[in-house]
Amino acid sequence: MAVRSYIDQIDKNLLNILQSSFPLVHNPYAEIASQLQISEEEAIQRIYALKKRNVVRQIGAIFDTRKLGYQTTLVAFRYEPGGIDKAARIINRHPGVSHNYARNGYFNLWFTLAVPPHHELNKTIERMAEITGAIAARIMPTIRFFKIGVNFDMVNEKGAAYEYYSPDGFTGSSSGTSRIPSTDWNVAQLFSAFDIEVIRELQEDLPLESAPFNASANRLGLTVQELFDYAEDLQNRGLMRRFSAVLYHRRAGFKSNPMVVWKVPEDRSVEVGMKMAGNPWVTHCYQRPTFPDWEYTHFTMIHATNNEQCEEVVDEISKLTGITDYQMLYSTREYKKTRVRYFVEEEYLAALEGVAV
Repeated sequence: MAVRSYIDQIDKNLLNILQSSFPLVHNPYAEIASQLQISEEEAIQRIYALKKRNVVRQIGAIFDTRKLGYQTTLVAFRYEPGGIDKAARIINRHPGVSHNYARNGYFNLWFTLAVPPHHELNKTIERMAEITGAIAARIMPTIRFFKIGVNFDMVNEKGAAYEYYSPDGFTGSSSGTSRIPSTDWNVAQLFSAFDIEVIRELQEDLPLESAPFNASANRLGLTVQELFDYAEDLQNRGLMRRFSAVLYHRRAGFKSNPMVVWKVPEDRSVEVGMKMAGNPWVTHCYQRPTFPDWEYTHFTMIHATNNEQCEEVVDEISKLTGITDYQMLYSTREYKKTRVRYFVEEEYLAALEGVAV
């Protein structure tokens, strides 16, 4: 298949569909093609080209890490300027590190870490700090989870996280002002051995062929429709968030992505967090712990095409909430961005090489 060097209007519409409404049907690429008024073959060729250019990272199921029993946290390390690249390479070896960025500010390396049940999260981080020579380290788990909704409007080149996932009892809507009942989002849900087999299949990158679900269904001993029904059940139970494409946001044109940290009074935590989450440019919104040397409580990720756009969004949020004490921590280098692979213990242990306990 030939790989084009540019993204045209059909590609942009295709990317919007892949992110937000990937169809769980026997022939999904034909369904997508019909929406774009192109052939199934052309749709597959276009997705292939977008993958080769690292615009599309993967098409597959996205699961809730915590509800699968994994422990997860954001980690901030500080290094001398000359030591950060080597440290990042060592940290990247851990298979539970899914995002790893150098950022401006006192803490200059930020990464997310998830470990399977029965593994030591805090001791693993202590070990990482020790072997990489971190000057300072902070473990920043989520206290309140307001939003995760990574979705980019490629046609209009703007954030499109209007409908989003919020396990902490907040509505997934752009209003950001009401609550829904929820179970404890930070507690693992019950799941079976067969659930794990299905999760292992659905987390893999979907093949670029006319009937891409057939092989997975056959391996599981299910019909394709039974596989779709099982996926719907996993979603209803809160184990699976959605089935969609994930983009490399920089290659997709959203090259500016500051992590904005805000100092919010505790008595306004929920009110402000919900307002922040309601902004469609905000892809993630969490409350995290404070420390004597770190008083920022709320973390928002913003993705835009340039820094000026990000600054406009931050100014809008500041005016809406009245919160004026904040920092914009821009990423200066992306060391790693991937998905956590679940229930692959042999792969997990083989990849550790001394960076975990």
